[in-house]
Amino acid sequence: MRAPHKAGYKTGAVLAITGMILSGFSGVAYADESPAAQRNTNGADHRAAGRFDMPLDGFSPANTRLVEGNPRAVGIHDTSTIDAAWDQVEAYANPTDAGTRPMYASAVGLMAHQGRIVGKHASGFSRLYADGDGTKLPADEQIAATEDTIYDLASVTKLFTSLLVMQQVEQGHLDLDQPYAAYVHDFGNNGKQEITLRQMLTHTSGLKPWLPLWSAYDTKAERIQAVMETTPDDEPGTAYTYSDLNLIALGVLVEQVTGQRLDEALTTGITGPLGLTDTGYNPPASKLHRIAATEYQEAAGRGMVWGEVHDENAWSLGGIAGHAGIFSTAGDMAVLAQTLLNGGVYQGVRILEQSTVEQLLQNENEEFPGNAHGLGFELNQMWYMGGLSNPSAAGHTGYTGTSIVIDYASRSFAILLTNRVHPSRTWGSNNPARRVVADGLAGALAVNPQKGPTAWFGGAANSSEATLQTSVTVPDEAELTFDVFADNETTDVFALETSTDGGQTWDLLPFAVTGPEGTEQTDGTYNNHGERTWGKATATLPVGEHLIRWRYTTDGNTLGRGIFVDNIQVHDGNRTILNGERNADAFEADGFSLVRR
Repeated sequence: MRAPHKAGYKTGAVLAITGMILSGFSGVAYADESPAAQRNTNGADHRAAGRFDMPLDGFSPANTRLVEGNPRAVGIHDTSTIDAAWDQVEAYANPTDAGTRPMYASAVGLMAHQGRIVGKHASGFSRLYADGDGTKLPADEQIAATEDTIYDLASVTKLFTSLLVMQQVEQGHLDLDQPYAAYVHDFGNNGKQEITLRQMLTHTSGLKPWLPLWSAYDTKAERIQAVMETTPDDEPGTAYTYSDLNLIALGVLVEQVTGQRLDEALTTGITGPLGLTDTGYNPPASKLHRIAATEYQEAAGRGMVWGEVHDENAWSLGGIAGHAGIFSTAGDMAVLAQTLLNGGVYQGVRILEQSTVEQLLQNENEEFPGNAHGLGFELNQMWYMGGLSNPSAAGHTGYTGTSIVIDYASRSFAILLTNRVHPSRTWGSNNPARRVVADGLAGALAVNPQKGPTAWFGGAANSSEATLQTSVTVPDEAELTFDVFADNETTDVFALETSTDGGQTWDLLPFAVTGPEGTEQTDGTYNNHGERTWGKATATLPVGEHLIRWRYTTDGNTLGRGIFVDNIQVHDGNRTILNGERNADAFEADGFSLVRR
């Protein structure tokens, strides 16, 4: 596992901000430096620029800033997967089948790699519908989405609350392993007395996922008190249950410790220092034309929600809560993502110490497989992180259709903001679009052949099977070797198989893989578990006529970066039976294709 720690650079002094020049994308800014400084490499690691198969440890250099320009400057020479991702995002908003509902009314996305914005997109209408049935507004009342459209982040708000909590931990005002009730005494009842801040940040507190605060109680004070008096569903620390109540309570804690209302603490601690002018609670009416509408909420008597928080509980708390309520743009979120990639600093302004960011990103939930979670951040969740998923990929999603994925291994991030609940939450999920954006960026990062100019690639499609097949005659026991890169979902099978009956039946051929972390013996199937490194595979072939095939079979949902096979060799002692680098025609490819460095 590669975690963002032990960075191999010195944070040092960063450039003073002598002036701020906004780029064309709202919220992204860089220092007004000399021409020579602007021509520098922006802290890019040239060894791994544009590479997926050279994972990095640590953080980006502290002076890395977001800039726009040619992706080739950071090693991305083929943007076709990025372009295809945006095309698909557009298509989801405008399905050609008249019977298919749009996945969302609008979408704005942004991708960046090593400080360079390598892709951005805006499509659809931020305000389109008049009611929950999908009746469209008159054309002159519809509002097209733009790159600076402001979206309700929903649960992505939880990241901001977590950062505010960690700022107070840094300052010595809070201890993660102290019970929450030690700070907020009203919480110490009904089995919650020992729930710690750490358990709340990692959703292992045992609290139930949700309470109908908005409908079951009459005042804000009663709603907060209901959270304080709730009874856990599980013994603290024994189960993972994603719970809004954890973050509602932590928001209350931030207010108590800082002496500020939560929106004021946000401005003081994060948005003010970073210059995130479009990020915050309860956006002003002057920005209404830039805000994406969300849902028609008939039950709550709100009509079409526009310019107010979508989440009913956050709405009932005055629009300011720890679990939901923050609005933002893709540009502002990009600055936050780069700040975290830089280890807590951007443009010379530090909001968290590097050691604190390291804590945020360490998996606290190893005993709950599939629910990897840092302090507020979800980790390694392929269901929305797609090809960027790995043990050090961090992010979060929001119910309104928002998501952020920060990939420390490649120093990249992908942001997608949508209003998928406009006009109704029942219209479906936008998880496929989240993965498309992550996969588009992952696909643009190269996996280079290990020998020669080409390698075999197993494709990138769900519900498919790709095979690469060859035949050999082995007079004496022989050794099969090949280089392998296997970044596949655990439910997608990469297998090495042999047949001695002309392909009527196939058996797994066990092989060993030696990589940077040592040697792994396989049963004939292999997954590199997100480590993103090539390995040298070795298998033994008995005497006889053999068909050999590499098979990559995918299920209907989610993909990693994919399967690559290179430098296939069969040796019988000192004699070469097959040299795949010299004889590509010896292989029959169905779904596999040759890709170049």
